[in-house]
Amino acid sequence: MILVTGGRGAVATHLLTLLLQARRPVRVGSSDPGQLRVPDGVTAVTCNLRDPATFPAALAGVTDVFLYAGASHIAEFADAAVTAGVEHVVLLSSAGVLAPGAAGDPLAKSHLDVETALLAAPLTTTILRPGSFARNARAWAWPVRAGSPVRLPYPGSHTDPVHERDLAEVAFTVLTDPRHQGRCLHLTGPESLMFGEQIDRLAEIIGRPIAVDHVTPEEWKQEMADHIPGPYADALLDYWRANDGRPVPLTDTVEQVTGHAPRTFAAWARDHVADFAD
Repeated sequence: MILVTGGRGAVATHLLTLLLQARRPVRVGSSDPGQLRVPDGVTAVTCNLRDPATFPAALAGVTDVFLYAGASHIAEFADAAVTAGVEHVVLLSSAGVLAPGAAGDPLAKSHLDVETALLAAPLTTTILRPGSFARNARAWAWPVRAGSPVRLPYPGSHTDPVHERDLAEVAFTVLTDPRHQGRCLHLTGPESLMFGEQIDRLAEIIGRPIAVDHVTPEEWKQEMADHIPGPYADALLDYWRANDGRPVPLTDTVEQVTGHAPRTFAAWARDHVADFAD
């Protein structure tokens, strides 16, 4: 039995489809399983990663786990997984842990702490370290729909947007093919793109121009104050500043694992064009 946590997430949703197509026994965990829409024959269980009391029932009879976890209770989760007889955990982490100052970056450190706890446990852990999610572009959906400018502090900053379908396919492969298990996989999209380039490609696909306002980091942080805690906002700004005008390194890991090249940002935009429609 495979437990897929974070059942409402985009990666988990695509992964569930792949596992069902392959006729793999799967259970979906969520902090609020009543909100999930799962296919017939799939059990949705409570697995609140902030509440260790939910771990034993969610993990009962499970051999493999797809996990996207915060650091607050990862030691308890690892202990519960070992007790339940889990053999393999596939962790969706972040390429941020590879940065030299990861331990001092609150975003990267939360992922690093999860990795450390799982690697210390007596089970096989496969770590997926994606760079930038292409899905982050959905943050621009509201201004695009409203016809307002997208406000960016570093429009020339590069990222390596990776499609959630590629992440799901990598996760599926490592869950079902022992050859890839126990590895740490750095995953990127096929292109290093500036935010401005991503917006230009999105504008071409939706068929209308998208204006960009170049705001100061302080203005952006203030605008995001209700959505992003200050230390996390600072970490994002530091990352964007470091990559302003500088392409980020790319990997061919998606192709090595799945057998096909990673999807482009334009492909992601075409898949999600309805998110940006009027």
